[in-house]
Amino acid sequence: MLYFQLVIMAGTVMLAYYFEYTDTFNVHVQGFFCYDNAYTKPYHGPEASSAVPPAILYAVVCGLPLLLITAIESVLFLLQYVSEDLDNREKIIVMGDCCYLNPLVRRTFHFLGVYAFGLFSTDIFVNAGQVVTGNLSPHFLTVCKPNYTALGCMQTARFVNQKGVCTGNEDDIMRARKSFPSKEAALSVYAALYTAMYITLTVKAKGTKLAKPVLSLGLICLAFLTGINRVVEYRNHWCDVIAGFIIGGAIAVFMVLGVVQNFKGKTLLNEIPPEESVVSSVPMMGQPRIMDNTMEKYIASQNSNTFAEVT
Repeated sequence: MLYFQLVIMAGTVMLAYYFEYTDTFNVHVQGFFCYDNAYTKPYHGPEASSAVPPAILYAVVCGLPLLLITAIESVLFLLQYVSEDLDNREKIIVMGDCCYLNPLVRRTFHFLGVYAFGLFSTDIFVNAGQVVTGNLSPHFLTVCKPNYTALGCMQTARFVNQKGVCTGNEDDIMRARKSFPSKEAALSVYAALYTAMYITLTVKAKGTKLAKPVLSLGLICLAFLTGINRVVEYRNHWCDVIAGFIIGGAIAVFMVLGVVQNFKGKTLLNEIPPEESVVSSVPMMGQPRIMDNTMEKYIASQNSNTFAEVT
């Protein structure tokens, strides 16, 4: 089962790579009207000159959930380890036939693995939408620089849909044809919502009733501002940003509710819930020997009855 999941993850990463860095999927060439005011907004330069450049956005989207989830899981594990409530500790974590896996490592890798899968899935959904629609950005005509005289647009607002009408930079033109939905909006909302739901559902410590919503709403606010910035800089339309918010938010909710099941963390095969069984001993070779709680209670009751009869 683990190998099957790794194959799915590898396929998802490869598909995202082909969408992002190759020309395997051709972008649909959408036509436009000459002098259309919807596509004549000023061009604020390449993406690197944006107020939220891709390098910073991707670093935050990838790094912030990693740090937060790892830190919170470490604190929760330490609190559980030093707790006096021994019955609530995770007694057994078994993988395969011989391996013991620390609960901290298991939960952390599971939550981060699901997050990474959802992140790449969001990227695939967005890239597929951009390739299929080929929606033009607000500054498309500014970077396209069409020859209106040759197109016969001097007197009438003619609709132009043939290829090769642009005279500007090809890379800028290609990016300007991939506006719907907004990738930056989708990725930022996915990361913010997944992390916010993790904090809300996992942290149960006293004194965090106000801290959790403040931190969660702060993350969502940053994602919202990222989408606003795309509109302000004329890199996306409002509908592009809203569609990105919907895609990222829907995938985050699905991952939390349907995959990790509100971050309960019971994911391994061959795992026995702590309320049903405990590890009585861990031998050097083979699987840990497991004694059922019911059998333990039966033996304890028989011993007590025997002691009562003797006395």
